[in-house]
Amino acid sequence: MKVDTMVSFSSLLARHWRGRRHLSFSPAFLRRFSSAPPSDTSPPPCLCPGCGVHMQSDSPTLPGYFTLPSSSTSLPNSFPFLSSTFKSGNLSTQSLQPEREPEPEVESEIKVKKPVVCARCHSLRHYGRVKNPSADRLLPEFDFQASVAPRLASPCGAPSLLLLLADASDFDGSFPRGLARLISASHDSHAESWKQGKPSNLPRPLLVVSRADLLPRLPPGHLEEWARSRARDGGLTAPLAGIQITSAMRNWGVRELLDRVHSLAGPRGNVWAVGSQNVGKSTLINAMAQWGPAAGDGARLTESPVPGTTLGVMKVDGVLEGRAKLYDTPGILNPSQITTRLNRDEQKLVQITKPLRPRTYRVKVGQSIHAGGLVRMDIEELTVGSLYVTVWASSLLPLHMGQTQHASSLFQNHFGLQLQPPIGKDRVKELGKWVRKEFKVCGNSWDSNCVDIAVSGLGWFGISLRGEAVLGLWTYEGVEVLSRSSLIHTRAAVFEEPGFSVSKIVSQADRASDKIKRVNKSGKKFDDGKAVKSSDAIVDA
Repeated sequence: MKVDTMVSFSSLLARHWRGRRHLSFSPAFLRRFSSAPPSDTSPPPCLCPGCGVHMQSDSPTLPGYFTLPSSSTSLPNSFPFLSSTFKSGNLSTQSLQPEREPEPEVESEIKVKKPVVCARCHSLRHYGRVKNPSADRLLPEFDFQASVAPRLASPCGAPSLLLLLADASDFDGSFPRGLARLISASHDSHAESWKQGKPSNLPRPLLVVSRADLLPRLPPGHLEEWARSRARDGGLTAPLAGIQITSAMRNWGVRELLDRVHSLAGPRGNVWAVGSQNVGKSTLINAMAQWGPAAGDGARLTESPVPGTTLGVMKVDGVLEGRAKLYDTPGILNPSQITTRLNRDEQKLVQITKPLRPRTYRVKVGQSIHAGGLVRMDIEELTVGSLYVTVWASSLLPLHMGQTQHASSLFQNHFGLQLQPPIGKDRVKELGKWVRKEFKVCGNSWDSNCVDIAVSGLGWFGISLRGEAVLGLWTYEGVEVLSRSSLIHTRAAVFEEPGFSVSKIVSQADRASDKIKRVNKSGKKFDDGKAVKSSDAIVDA
């Protein structure tokens, strides 16, 4: 019985297909059985639209690797005319009739295609980390002076507008001083050529202060005037086209910045977004694109807290009108920033991602303040009884205030554990040796900060006193530390207590230290590496 059923099924299926040799199927139906990609699939760009690296599909271990999205189909979707009766074994002639495909609607044909990006950008966008760190080591270091600077200083071509970006929470560490000096020198030489009637293209700098939402509320105009003064001290003597305070996260000043760029660049100008690494250039351009003529269209630049996300110069479309061009450039490496010495887990503790909160100490002569295992401030001399020190840094950074005579004990026993970063005892030696810098400060008010001691890439100490003081600041060799006028005059209403600050890092390290003491007291063997590892776990918390 089963053999007869099998024979009848096979013969009926053979007669069915012999009778339909003349049938013709639509191209959309036949395309489902083809291994080749559809004809409307555009080839991938030679440059990644997210970071600007040259793309390749040969080796996943090399930079710029990408894969095209596959369009695989399963058997039920490939044979829509096979009904449920055929799958259940109840074959009929009606069930073998191929169903006519409905005509696709015009609206369904218009689909927004996701741009093809490299594997590195995909990992940064979805997981916040670099997929293959070994491939990044093969990338040559971007030479800004050789690649971009000559185009900015050229006396010919379309007029250039430079968006000089500086982070509001780390202005001196993120301000591109080398580029500022280049712009000033080019402006002076081009101005002289213009007087002689020669071709001249005066580069016009527009200072953009990003991430202003991280600062507390300031008096109107105070941040603009302060930024102008700091830019002048950083070597920018050329006339500024303006100062714009922005926050891409909260969309502050983005629309006003775009209007300024339109009026200054004109219909044919070139606009360059330049700044240090991780200053927020790509994030700001993406925010500007939401107000551009092609809002919502085009490729989106890759945003990431990882320094050096952008790898090449990219022309960004859909932001400016007319024939004006907008270019995003890789971040300029500033070796004097302390974040360039830290690994990714340590950078998470230092980077300021939430609004700053003041932490104020009342300090006397012979006392010190530690900011993690990165900076120590000693109060060496005072003409008054005490002064107030306000720490403006990441809330994840643990602090400690104590006697200066115990500083060496803290270095030996708590660096890498309670005082992070660095994370782990071994990392303390890898960061280099400590050096001392001396600062003489004076003030005339107890209620407001008079001067700042800024540490590049970390934050700053606000000093308030009525008198004079000599401060000794210790940090790793090569890290820039400078004195400047106060940015934020206010201090905390409630002072911090001496000792370690309340922090998850400190509590985690204390538990690990107590465990070591209990095990050593009981005489059991204990692996010291476990204590370091337990303190490392706070990074992921």
